[in-house]
Amino acid sequence: MIDNTEKMYRSVNDYKVEMTISVSVPAFRMPKKKYKVFFKQPNKVKIKSRGFGILPRTGMFTSPIENFNNLTDIKINKGTVRLGENKIMMVGNVIVDSLAIEMPNDYAKLSFKPTVDVIIDTSNWVVTNVITKIDTLKIMEIQNEYKLVNEKFLLPVESKVEYFIKDSRFSKWLKKDIGLLFGNENKINGDMVRGLITVKYDNYQVNKGIKDSIFD
Repeated sequence: MIDNTEKMYRSVNDYKVEMTISVSVPAFRMPKKKYKVFFKQPNKVKIKSRGFGILPRTGMFTSPIENFNNLTDIKINKGTVRLGENKIMMVGNVIVDSLAIEMPNDYAKLSFKPTVDVIIDTSNWVVTNVITKIDTLKIMEIQNEYKLVNEKFLLPVESKVEYFIKDSRFSKWLKKDIGLLFGNENKINGDMVRGLITVKYDNYQVNKGIKDSIFD
C-alpha cells in the first residue's frame, strides 16, 4: 500500500501551481497569502511570494515513503473506525528523533510517544488524512482533497492543517513545524496552539518541464 501511494506521487515529474493560504491561529494575524510554487522530483521546491508568509512543512512536499519512514511498528487498523468505501487506515509510532522538537532529557524522550493514523484512499492511492495523537488526544490533523488535473493526474486542490495543542513541548514542536518562509514575524505566543491553516491550489501546470535553474 505504501508502494502504491509512492508510485502515484512519483507519476507527476514536475508542476507549477498557485497556492492561497489562509491562517486562523490564536495571537497570529496574517491576511490571505498567494504563492507560486514550483516542484520537481525528487525533492526540489521553489516558493515565490511577496513579503512574509507561512506554510506547514509536514507532508506538503515530501513523498509518502519519506513520511512513513518517520514511523515504526506500522500496521493496518482493523478496529471499529468507520472510514467509508475504498479507504484503509495505517497506524504507526512516531520516531521522536524525526521531529523538530528538542527534548530536555532521555526520560522525556521515552515518555513522549505520539502515534499517527494515515488514511489512504485505495481507489486512487492517495493519502486523504493524517492524524497525530498522544494516547487518545488528537493534536494535529491534515485533510487533503484531490481532483483530476488534465484528466490524468490526481492532485490536491485543498489541504487543511488543524492543531489542537495545550502543552509547552508540543507547541514548540508545532511552532517549528509551521515554519516561516519569509521574515521572522511569528507571533504565536503561549502554550496554547489551536488553529487552522487552509491551503488551496489552483492553475496547475503539470509535467511541462521545469529547468533546474529555477531552484537555484
